[in-house]
Amino acid sequence: MSDRPAGSGARARRVAYPLISVGAAGALAFGVLPAAFAAPSASAVIGEMYGGGGNSGATLVRDFVELGNAGTGAYDLAGYSVQYLPGSPSASSQWQVTALSGSIAPGGRYLIAEAAGTGGTTALPTADATGSIAMSAGSGTIALVAGTTPLTCKTAADCAADANVVDLVGYGSAVVREGSGPAAGASNTASVARAASLADTDDNAADLAPGAPTPVNSAGETPGSGGGGDGDGGGGGSTEPGPLRVHDIQGTTRLSPLTGQTVTRVPGVVTGVRKSGSKGYWIQDPQADADPRTGEGVFVYTGSADPTVAVGDSVLVSGKVTEYYPSSTSQSVTEITGPTATVLSGGNALPPAVTLDASTVPDAYVPTAGGGSIDALPLEPAVYALDFYEALEGSRVQASDTRVVGATTEYDEVWVTVKPEESPTARGGSLYSGYDQPGTGRMKVMSLDTATAFPQADVGDELSGTTSGPLDYSSFGGYNLQATQLGTLVDNGLKAERTRRQKGDELAVATYNVENLDALDGQEKFDRLAEGVAVSLNSPDIVALEEIQDDNGATNDGTVTSEATLTRFTDAIRAAGGPRYQWRYVAPADNQDGGEPGGNIRLVFLFNPKRVSFTDRTGAEAATPTTATSVVKTRKGARLTYSPGRINPTSDAWGSSRKPLVGEFVFHGEQVFVIANHFGSKGGDQPLHGRYQEPTRGSETKRHQQAAEVNTFVKDLLKADRNAKAVVLGDLNDFEFSETMTALTAGKVLKPLISTLPAAERYTYVYEGNSQTLDHILTSPAVTHFDYDVVHINAEFADQASDHDPQIVRIDVGRCRRN
Repeated sequence: MSDRPAGSGARARRVAYPLISVGAAGALAFGVLPAAFAAPSASAVIGEMYGGGGNSGATLVRDFVELGNAGTGAYDLAGYSVQYLPGSPSASSQWQVTALSGSIAPGGRYLIAEAAGTGGTTALPTADATGSIAMSAGSGTIALVAGTTPLTCKTAADCAADANVVDLVGYGSAVVREGSGPAAGASNTASVARAASLADTDDNAADLAPGAPTPVNSAGETPGSGGGGDGDGGGGGSTEPGPLRVHDIQGTTRLSPLTGQTVTRVPGVVTGVRKSGSKGYWIQDPQADADPRTGEGVFVYTGSADPTVAVGDSVLVSGKVTEYYPSSTSQSVTEITGPTATVLSGGNALPPAVTLDASTVPDAYVPTAGGGSIDALPLEPAVYALDFYEALEGSRVQASDTRVVGATTEYDEVWVTVKPEESPTARGGSLYSGYDQPGTGRMKVMSLDTATAFPQADVGDELSGTTSGPLDYSSFGGYNLQATQLGTLVDNGLKAERTRRQKGDELAVATYNVENLDALDGQEKFDRLAEGVAVSLNSPDIVALEEIQDDNGATNDGTVTSEATLTRFTDAIRAAGGPRYQWRYVAPADNQDGGEPGGNIRLVFLFNPKRVSFTDRTGAEAATPTTATSVVKTRKGARLTYSPGRINPTSDAWGSSRKPLVGEFVFHGEQVFVIANHFGSKGGDQPLHGRYQEPTRGSETKRHQQAAEVNTFVKDLLKADRNAKAVVLGDLNDFEFSETMTALTAGKVLKPLISTLPAAERYTYVYEGNSQTLDHILTSPAVTHFDYDVVHINAEFADQASDHDPQIVRIDVGRCRRN
């Protein structure tokens, strides 16, 4: 399967990563930490809390926590949070966190809006902070915390000992509370609140009493007082625009200069509405300023509530400006959260869309920050593609007659290029041929129309006509076009390839990643993969398989054999017209080779005994998972101590990773060594489109070690027999231009066959619209007469049997030179 992350900005919203100030010593820069809540507070306290928002019988549409300041000076909340724990926490329960900013004025209040329900009719006044915690109406614990790291305490005593807890209130039947017991009486229609004096004796039962919810924000506004609300359909108050525009919010860098601040009555026209995943809508100011760096569009995030505005509505939006980070390495999305919207009129013309094409999108991809964050760098939209896209974040864009470069995924997203002449492959894709060639015209497209079936496109197809909509950003692919108008799919008829059959004196060796195949998979998967071997690859003599799992897949019960899996697979190959293959493998130790837990992934050799023989070398006994095979020099050349065997399986290079499988074969009297590999994944690498530039590829370290191990083994083989014919192949999870390949081929002991193809054909995998090479076949110097082919049957198609394309080399063994 793919060892890369995948996904979509339209999916469930991920964790946000707030900006936190860190002092020189590494501690959060709060100044002096306040006393633990065990000492009654004379300043900041939790004044009121309500978990019944949107529930049956409720008037308010969402939960809230209200803080108060009984002191005489402003109470700074920068870097603070409110946190929630269920009333009866289990071992797996975790504190949920809402980050805070700003301050509480002396004698003032501070309102935090939390999750919305489906009921209620009345919005909160404009919140000072917004979170998504779904509080229980009847029982739970709220803590005001100096910090944003989730608390770990789950007892009253442990929380009392935590110096970061400023104040804490348990209500209902909460286990974690202050004093003699929790505050009583909370329900769908009742909050628990302190007296107006905000008196705190550290006894929740005595200090807080139930009553009708009375949320108040820092401006002193209450529901219906003209202060707006937290939804998107109400708002009331003035119909005059406030002092700020969208371009003021977006600013001239990737981060808004107004982050953390509340903005009021920001004007704009609704250009797109999203009612699934990360719900909300985009507004755009039709009166743009003259600065190309300052965007005119912004996303309004409505949390769990469906937006009630419509495209074409002219609105005034109030709320808090936030920078939402979809992941720790991604760029952020500037948003207005906790929104209130006043609809002034409907059916308005939308602002013109900016055209994305070769004349508008720069050829340079992104500025560099020496591996650091580019967040604060001034945007240069005329120079860098990612700066150009960032300046358009939230704004309407359009592209016409775009070529598909990444097939439709299961998440209804498709990759196109707005630059048709940029790095084309031979079959219509976009080639990734170097770290400095990321493909600036690639763009992911999704549709905001969830009622209409999304087109199933293959690479080389076309979205004809105009595709337009707001430009969004997510951790899964970066900038993406959320289409309100989708072009028409033109099927350009891409066909799966079929390689030629090997001649009688050619040894055909193939590699195929079969994506976590196990005996519990459906017959259709077996049949389609089998067709790939028997028909598309035309029945190779030897097939190295990656990602064969044990006989019960992810069931984690100690099973390590793959006999049932391989019986079903070879039966399916036979039924598809292929030979009756035999197999060899070394079973891994339980849960020691990485991959899906319980799956016990491994490498396997299939071979056609009518064409080639396998040399079984077991010594006194067969190789164990930790037994290393080695090379022995004999008068007849090299041989293995174990065949099948593994290369140095106890090396740290293979920790929690698949170990290479080595086998000794004989074809027409000639000895051939085959080394199957599945190197460590790219998981955890920083993305091409992320905020850290240049991206760190941390996963490379392990692959470099693995490549060095295989290189050393091949050198040992050639030292024993310089004429040894070796084929090294498999899913190496790295590119032909990577240092992994440099380490693997060191000393010119191996030739990467991908380099023998025309440049436009050098790919085996498609990721985020980039056609790239992750799978490889390499040969030793004695292999001089060969025919090599990547067989494109999966990676370019919406309907895939695997996410990798197989490849094959046909070797004329008899003509290969002997030195």
